[in-house]
Amino acid sequence: MVKDLRGKKCLITGAGSGIGRATALASAAEGAELFLTDINAVGLAETVTMAGSAVTTSKALDVSDYDAVTAWATEIDGAHGAMDVVMNVAGISAWGTVENLEHRHWKSMVDVNLMGPIHIIENFVPPMVRAGRGGHLVNVSSAAGLLALPWHAAYSASKFGLRGVSEVLRFDLKRHGIGVSLVVPGGVKTPLVGTVQIAGVDRDDPRIRKLVHRFEKRAVSPERVAECIVRGIKKNRYLVYTSNDIRFGYWWARKFAPPYEFVMQKANDQFSKLLPPV
Repeated sequence: MVKDLRGKKCLITGAGSGIGRATALASAAEGAELFLTDINAVGLAETVTMAGSAVTTSKALDVSDYDAVTAWATEIDGAHGAMDVVMNVAGISAWGTVENLEHRHWKSMVDVNLMGPIHIIENFVPPMVRAGRGGHLVNVSSAAGLLALPWHAAYSASKFGLRGVSEVLRFDLKRHGIGVSLVVPGGVKTPLVGTVQIAGVDRDDPRIRKLVHRFEKRAVSPERVAECIVRGIKKNRYLVYTSNDIRFGYWWARKFAPPYEFVMQKANDQFSKLLPPV
């Protein structure tokens, strides 16, 4: 188990903004040695400046590009050896009903949110196993990886997939002393809120704007999520919640399946009223 991050080599994806940046800064404050990446070179450079001497190296790349991830991993392993903590934070989002989602939405969700973390796991976890020092793997999923949220089919495909990977690795990596945390945030105040694609819907529709506003009011800060992640690593927690509503929702879904299904159907029916006529 990783009891604290002081002196630990921590790799963090999606470090250019939002949860990734907040987690990088929180880890730096704990004394971690940072290895950072993000597809946004400008945002990544800002995080590097903010984290200062805690950053050993950084690289702007797309985690969905297996060859790019592999080349960077080879470079890091040769110069610095195995990581102690690997955190998959990078992600994108697109919502919509099945008749409005396009193939590009489904593909981008799986490429970035599922295959991206798999590329990182493939390249960085085996060296951790061979090093024999133990460590920790963090995968940021979502409440949409636990619950059937309206309009989230494509997004949930990736986040449920990452949950499945994590649940297996939780048991598989225990023999190597490597803990696994699955982070399941609800609403988080990140740039993703403003950029999320909603297929077939006019984002300027007052009803949609009201919905987004309600989402933002309930959302927690990236710093709050980062705090939960760091605590989850130290306590070797598998499920890391960032708000009690998701904790309750998942408990309720497991314990009371019929009412859960009824409410989920009603929620989908209500959301469907916002769609233009087919």
